[in-house]
Amino acid sequence: MSSIRFDAVSKSFGAGQVKALDDVDLAIADKEFLAIVGPSGCGKTTCLRLAAGFEFPTSGRVLVGNAEVREPGPDRAVVFQQFALFPWKTVVENIELGLRNRNMPREERRIRVMEAVELIGLNGYEGAYPHQLSGGMQQRVAIARAYVLDPQVLLMDEPFGALDAQTRVVMQEELVRLARRNPRTVLFITHGVEEAVYLADRVAIMTRRPGRLKEIVDVKSIREAEGWERYSRIEDVMDLESFVHLRTHIWRSLREEKTGAAH
Repeated sequence: MSSIRFDAVSKSFGAGQVKALDDVDLAIADKEFLAIVGPSGCGKTTCLRLAAGFEFPTSGRVLVGNAEVREPGPDRAVVFQQFALFPWKTVVENIELGLRNRNMPREERRIRVMEAVELIGLNGYEGAYPHQLSGGMQQRVAIARAYVLDPQVLLMDEPFGALDAQTRVVMQEELVRLARRNPRTVLFITHGVEEAVYLADRVAIMTRRPGRLKEIVDVKSIREAEGWERYSRIEDVMDLESFVHLRTHIWRSLREEKTGAAH
């Protein structure tokens, strides 16, 4: 099982002077795609770092499967906003780096890397260097590098935030395709409400700092009832009344937090 659970998690920084999270209870089911949205500074990325094992709760606990998270592990892979590719390595060399670190035999490594290249649509670019790739293609490499490790959990911190609007849409559609072909448990951090509604099974809305769980919006049941899967392009889904209703509801909830912060 690759579920993620936050049990009464609070997190403070600077000897308790800054409280980022306050008593967060959140459960993400096995192979569920959950997006977290909220005002800037509400602790979204802190949640991801706690699940990754990069940070630890001040109180409460985070579990992946049935094990409490005490350190980073091979069951979890992180994709950041910045691509973090090695500029002197080719596409294949960047993707296989984690497998090399695991001392995987060369032939098995080659098979796994070629499967990842096919999965993410990088055929023909195996020998290219990062500077020869567009931003979207570089992020494909970063995602392939995560997938090739065969993690049970993908932790994605605004992975498309550095891309231009058109490339971002292409990558969102690509991620939906990947999620259907090769499902994983995904915790996805984003500032984009439309992105969250389009990608996620559920959307968790955070309050302003200190971050608390304000509301969870069920998208999957509406997506399935309305048959969103029959639309291949994001713009077609965004025109649907059900999509607009969800987007508007989340925007209003976030606006309440921003308005409250202003006062």
